[in-house]
Amino acid sequence: MSTYVVGDIQGCYKPLKKLLKKVKFSPAQDKLWCVGDLVNRGPDSLGTLHFLQDMQDSTELVLGNHDLHFIAINESCAPERGKDTLDELLAAPDCQQLSDWLRGKPLAHYACVDTHKGPKNFLMVHAGIAPQWSLQKTLDLAAEVEYALQDSQYRGFLQHMYGDTPSRWHDKLQGLDRLRVITNYLTRLRFCDEIGNMHFGVKQGLSATPPGFKPWYQYEKITPEATILFGHWTALEGRTGREQVHALDTGYVWGRELTLMRLEDLQRYAVSN
Repeated sequence: MSTYVVGDIQGCYKPLKKLLKKVKFSPAQDKLWCVGDLVNRGPDSLGTLHFLQDMQDSTELVLGNHDLHFIAINESCAPERGKDTLDELLAAPDCQQLSDWLRGKPLAHYACVDTHKGPKNFLMVHAGIAPQWSLQKTLDLAAEVEYALQDSQYRGFLQHMYGDTPSRWHDKLQGLDRLRVITNYLTRLRFCDEIGNMHFGVKQGLSATPPGFKPWYQYEKITPEATILFGHWTALEGRTGREQVHALDTGYVWGRELTLMRLEDLQRYAVSN
């Protein structure tokens, strides 16, 4: 049995199938973790969700910003954007069922895997973690958003999910502001400062780091407790320079590669566009 984690799929169903075939993935024996952004921007979001749902006993998913965006559009809580490629998914007879299925997924996944060097703890999120959050706090706060998505009043959260403020976490935040800032850290974060102020204006790599800011993973304090897996940041090209922080989004949808990493030995596999 092997456990694999795949970078942002973004509706690229055929490359995903090709990559799994490359490693001889067996749903009966292996596990597939997905770092989020399962849908949008690529050509086949519907096929991707059907495939992952059919394999749900062998998969672990966390939600990314594009997955939340799809749910919000489907629930008439947000408009479509010009770059969205969700029309086929939104028109599908089972769109609501797929949206509800995604709405039940977490924003953080934590598990121990028996690696070649012994048991190792892994934490998977889509984008990032606030500098001051511990492992347990990250899981607890992610669960607050997960509860809001599954609550009977979930549309209220989706309607107020978008926005860049508050710009940082503090423990006294309440209500929708609290949920929005948690969601932004976990699904949108790239750069922040040492007290957690987020900077959303730059999507490029480290050469474009804004003054006073750093990549979030240069601050976070979780790595003694778990190895972190994330996607979202294509411009990193899969590199963080940190042994216990692994970037998996290598930008297939932008003409580059889809990457899969086996957790037991951290071996990477890729298919090119």
